[in-house]
Amino acid sequence: MDYVRLGRSGLKVSRVCVGTNMFGAGYVDDDRAISVIDAAFDAGINFIDSADAYNSGHSEVVVGRAISGHRHDFVVATKGFIATGPGPNDVGLSRKHLINAVEASLNRLRTDYIDLYQVHYFDPDTPLEESLRTLDDLVRQGKIRYIGCSNFAAWQLMKALWVSDRQGFERFESVQPEYNLGKRDIEDELFAACLDQSVGIIPYQIFMGGVLTGRYSPEAPPPSDSHMASRHAQRAKDTYWTDRTFEMVSALKEIASNLEIVVPQLLIAWTLSKPQITSVIVGASRPEQAESNAHAVSVQLPSEIVARLDAL
Repeated sequence: MDYVRLGRSGLKVSRVCVGTNMFGAGYVDDDRAISVIDAAFDAGINFIDSADAYNSGHSEVVVGRAISGHRHDFVVATKGFIATGPGPNDVGLSRKHLINAVEASLNRLRTDYIDLYQVHYFDPDTPLEESLRTLDDLVRQGKIRYIGCSNFAAWQLMKALWVSDRQGFERFESVQPEYNLGKRDIEDELFAACLDQSVGIIPYQIFMGGVLTGRYSPEAPPPSDSHMASRHAQRAKDTYWTDRTFEMVSALKEIASNLEIVVPQLLIAWTLSKPQITSVIVGASRPEQAESNAHAVSVQLPSEIVARLDAL
């Protein structure tokens, strides 16, 4: 496994990160989810990503159980913004909600600190100064170590970095965008902004919710026990379950077979071939998947293969 710095910080993260949005969903029981994290750790992965919104916080509960006993071996990332209750202050990036969200995540994770706390979305209703000052306070209190953002456009990221620089606040060391062969808009501006400002990019949905892995058939609905059949994968299914995507799958299977690797490893290797990418977030529902994902770091794609994938 390779380890790289997160943004400008000295924090070292593995180039593959375990995504946990399926943990606590029911079709992956907690013990199996913990075995996935154990297998990932044995393969050298030290980076785990969660969020308070994943299955009403149960994902964080599972992660907390998994890291118990060797907490300091892991870089634990989580996120906050999405509504955690019915009240008007149970959502967003206000000082009130951020403090409550961090405290709740700490309790679920069974830890006294979060390595990387990410704001899940940009909040147009809260001044950036308020959100960043709150995050800065939480870093100074030792409750979080580093901060990042998710789903920010390039201009939103740059505005936040400017506020942090002007006010002397902690800055975002990473951004977590959606990125895959079918959704590459971040290449237009976010790639350049992050490279210029030394902000790490840790993309999610590189498998398009799992459609690109080749497990599914366009002629049949997803198996009832699969990620794509779950309620929280509905947006990915609505977005990526298309004829165009399944055409990509056919090409990916051919390329992967010729390279003697599996399609998920091909996708991870393609994503990591981009110099702007720090680490890729990939989910796994079985231990052997986590191990296979970790091995993808050693796959070096020939330039002509990268170009062919770029053209899909």
